[in-house]
Amino acid sequence: MKSVDVKLPEIPEKRFVITEYGAVPNGKASNTKAIAAAIEAASQAGGGKVVIPPGVWLTGPIELKSNINLHAERGALIYFDKNPEEYHVFLADYEGQPRIRTVSPIYAREAENIAITGQGIFDGNGQLWRPLKEMKVTKKHWQQCLNKCPHVIQGGDGGIWMPTETIFKGATEGEPNVLAPDADVEAALARAAEYYDYYRPVMVSIVKCDRVLIEGITLQNSPAWNVHPLFTTNLTIRNANIRNPYYAQNGDGLDLESCSKVHIHDVQFDVGDDAICMKSGKNAVARKIPIPTEDVYIHDCVVYHGHGGFVVGSEMSRGVRRITVENCTFVGTDVGIRFKSALGRGGVVEEIDIKDIYMTDIVNEAIIFTMGYVLTNSDGSTDLNPEDVPREDVPEFKNVRMKNINCVGAKQAIKIEGLKQLPIHDLSVEDSYFKAEIGYTESYAENIVLNNVVIDAD
Repeated sequence: MKSVDVKLPEIPEKRFVITEYGAVPNGKASNTKAIAAAIEAASQAGGGKVVIPPGVWLTGPIELKSNINLHAERGALIYFDKNPEEYHVFLADYEGQPRIRTVSPIYAREAENIAITGQGIFDGNGQLWRPLKEMKVTKKHWQQCLNKCPHVIQGGDGGIWMPTETIFKGATEGEPNVLAPDADVEAALARAAEYYDYYRPVMVSIVKCDRVLIEGITLQNSPAWNVHPLFTTNLTIRNANIRNPYYAQNGDGLDLESCSKVHIHDVQFDVGDDAICMKSGKNAVARKIPIPTEDVYIHDCVVYHGHGGFVVGSEMSRGVRRITVENCTFVGTDVGIRFKSALGRGGVVEEIDIKDIYMTDIVNEAIIFTMGYVLTNSDGSTDLNPEDVPREDVPEFKNVRMKNINCVGAKQAIKIEGLKQLPIHDLSVEDSYFKAEIGYTESYAENIVLNNVVIDAD
């Protein structure tokens, strides 16, 4: 796996400084047009480095084009405005299915040789977009939010604060089902535009691109997921910081979806949901596009807060295979190594090697494989093991090898819960140590091998 050749982008070194195109670093004037002009000039010249100098730069969405390196120098803080004029809605691919979203703060589509580099900070102003669950914050924080906007809807765990009236109205009306056979997509988009900020975007959207580099920079405070590469090849993410508040709703760090030839290393994550997550679409509609996530090498990363350190799923319907994860540290994540799916997903997760993982203060499981992630199935039922399920709708986890997994402090060491239609099978853990309140449990699992594993359970 480590021998897979991940190609880096080749971009000319010519510099195009955004101040030469009218950009102003006062944090008030919009620099959307100036940055776009610099990118266009670089593109017309055959490519180059679009430089953002030190300063506070307000901007709308930034579109990357082929042969462009968006380079934020140390001291540069780029934060994204929020307005209906620049953030139009469109039919995107989100959570593995066609969904209405607004355009992302940073995006590229069908481009090659692109990069986001430097020592600067890109801030997505996510607090202007994200709902907030009352249960996740202090009473003081909650009251401060209510003082800004009074709109709250009730959820299963208490109130959910809406940061604007339009988000509240969008949540009240609900998202149109664009997958319905009789769906009028154009009418749905027109209606959704009234509540544009309800359809909050991922921060960095890289779709159908080749030879991509994210290096050195800090990406933080995203409206939804932070970094979302989709159908992309030859991707490198290194020496970067990916951050979101711990309470950020859908505040994932990296969601790598249906990508191949990927190298991720020396990245720090501190996020509000899953940190390093492998995905490949959701349910039957995704399986029409047979592009798995495959040939991925992840190493020397650190995850602080996150719902999971290294995660596969729950959207894995096109398959996930040939992934190597090693020499990573998870500090205080909700779960350490997390594989999750459900009936209806289908797809196969296989040939995964995980070794030299060091964890402490894990809130729940150090390792979990679960097929009961969602409360309802794709047909709306709630039975985790209904009798009549098409074979193609049954997900499969197999051939996962874990070695030298060390966890000091967790609620449970290892938990495996499969499906009676197809048990989770052929997993191994060896040369590992766990200190946890609960040891090992399994249901609907076959050929699980624990070799030289010490579980120090209370």
